[in-house]
Amino acid sequence: MRKHICVVTATRAEYGLLSPIIKKLEKDQDFRLSVAVTGMHLSPEFGLTYQEIERDGIHIEKKIEILLSADTPAAISKSMGLAMIGFADYFAEAKPDAVMLLGDRYETLAVACAAMNEQIPIIHLHGGETTEGLIDEAVRHSITKMSYLHFTSTESYRRRVIQMGEEPDRVFNVGAAGVENVHNAEFLSLSDLEKSIGCRLGSRYAVGTFHPVTLENATAESQMMELLKALDRNSDITYLFTKANADADGRVINELLEDYAKKHDNFVLVDSLGMRRYLTALKYALFVIGNSSSGLIEAPSFHIPTINIGDRQKGRIAGDTVIQCAPETDAVDKAVKKALSEEFRKKTADAANPYGDGNTSDKIIEIVRSFILNNKVNIKKKFYDIEF
Repeated sequence: MRKHICVVTATRAEYGLLSPIIKKLEKDQDFRLSVAVTGMHLSPEFGLTYQEIERDGIHIEKKIEILLSADTPAAISKSMGLAMIGFADYFAEAKPDAVMLLGDRYETLAVACAAMNEQIPIIHLHGGETTEGLIDEAVRHSITKMSYLHFTSTESYRRRVIQMGEEPDRVFNVGAAGVENVHNAEFLSLSDLEKSIGCRLGSRYAVGTFHPVTLENATAESQMMELLKALDRNSDITYLFTKANADADGRVINELLEDYAKKHDNFVLVDSLGMRRYLTALKYALFVIGNSSSGLIEAPSFHIPTINIGDRQKGRIAGDTVIQCAPETDAVDKAVKKALSEEFRKKTADAANPYGDGNTSDKIIEIVRSFILNNKVNIKKKFYDIEF
């Protein structure tokens, strides 16, 4: 009998990471796949990115709207409540054999709670990581404790999940899904990328994304202003930016970006690039700038510098292609100069990506097959104690 696996996605980046697994599960005769879409995917403000999933030929079984028109902490809590209600109804009706979740977003925590209450085993990707500037830190570890199968992106993250009491034979280092996407992407030409966004980028452009640091008190506006001032100092470069996520104060950043784009011919702002266009943009870029995890995980595979600003990714493993800097104009400007230097660019050309070899989805599916098809899941988990 085919086993029903439900994959849940709420953001453009999350779907990009999950898409190789989704496509392979869909073709696998041992599984019945359902894809449930929620969060930013269903919001016109964030580009209605569920349409990218449909363009990939993926059937969406369920759409659950949860976003409010505000990004205050209270609004986020209410969105979590809507997510829990919506997925409680869906899981009670669909009764999947397992739910696959990725990462650390607040809506993912609500989905995990609903799955846990319905006694559905949770398969969790990208556990054990640290981002000390974000509520994602607590969210990620909470999802880990609710999950049964764990797929981490590095060995040190695997050890951390075990340190949290998860039994070693349920925790697997499979590398990062984003690295697999880089190795298997069908890239556009630069001219086709330019046509798709309606703007010429040329040979000197950088790719940027900047999100709020959610454990800081209302710093989004000031930090974004500092970054934009640094871009003014380097106006000979074109900048291709995507909008911030629907985190607390995300709309503050997006309003600043929209205003800046209107006043600067060398600044291009898009709601979302989607995986193929985003990876293509990285392929031809001078460097990546901002505080997105993709700068640490995917960008190193292109051997280009990443300027990682502030504390949003603090604690996450960073390879030799990453330049860390404070969210201050002078520091960002100095980092840009370093990223453009011949010495650093030579260093990035030889740097390895610490997030795996690009064979993640096959590893995940074989392990899921072993546990789910052979009925090896026992949700009465033991706490694994380590020796001190």
